Amino acid sequence: MNMKNLKNIKRNQSGFTLIELMIVIAIIGILAAIALPAYQDYTIKARVSEGILASSQCRTAVSELYQSATASPGIDNWGCGENNVNPTQYVNSIRTSVSGVIDVMLSADTGLGPAAGATITLTPQDNAGVAPVFPSQVYAFACTGSATVIPYLPGSCR
Repeated sequence: MNMKNLKNIKRNQSGFTLIELMIVIAIIGILAAIALPAYQDYTIKARVSEGILASSQCRTAVSELYQSATASPGIDNWGCGENNVNPTQYVNSIRTSVSGVIDVMLSADTGLGPAAGATITLTPQDNAGVAPVFPSQVYAFACTGSATVIPYLPGSCR
């Protein structure tokens, strides 16, 4: 191999130019600016869904009592641990009304973002979409919440 060919090989292996590196860094910055807020929303949604999961025992108890009882057991008396304070990290308390409406109060944890301290309400409904009467079957629970929690409710609750 002669010296002329060796110089051409060295010239061809010079690496990236400054403009190419700047373009790559700009692309990574743009992707990070888009991905980070989406990821933060995703984590808040996952934490808010913990409130829906925490109410599953109450939804079961309310459904069973509507089928088997002849009258309401009263406020916070549906047998699903309503008076348990701070049952999970992101749930402050769970309460039930006389008609079996479940209120899930989220905690003030900063990990919940704008949904911190919000309330999720689950209302029992019969097959006509209205409040059931004793004894009857609960077909679904209508899910509502305060304005700050609505964007973070899971799809099954919207």
